Amino acid sequence: MTIDKLAREDTGAQVQHDAELSRYTLLLDGEPAGLADYRIVGQEIRFTHTEVDPAKRDHGLAGILVEEALDDVRTSTDLTVVADCPYVADWIDQHAEYQDLLSRGR
Repeated sequence: MTIDKLAREDTGAQVQHDAELSRYTLLLDGEPAGLADYRIVGQEIRFTHTEVDPAKRDHGLAGILVEEALDDVRTSTDLTVVADCPYVADWIDQHAEYQDLLSRGR
């Protein structure tokens, strides 16, 4: 199993990508604190669910998780992002610099 680690220096958060599980996991102090699940359908990566531990919400962690996941998709694949998850859809709506991921490859 290959896991790519992506670090977010300013919060101490890390995001790990586990392609075998089709999941990005947010870690705080080495412990899981959130996840972003996806599935790949043809040339699309469909983000289906994003979740952060309720005790750790309101600290911007879900945004860090989504940003790191989308940055990884941008640099590691040619896939088109489909935001089936309402949080991912709202996050992309609020960050215009990521909207190109919704239409690339089409």
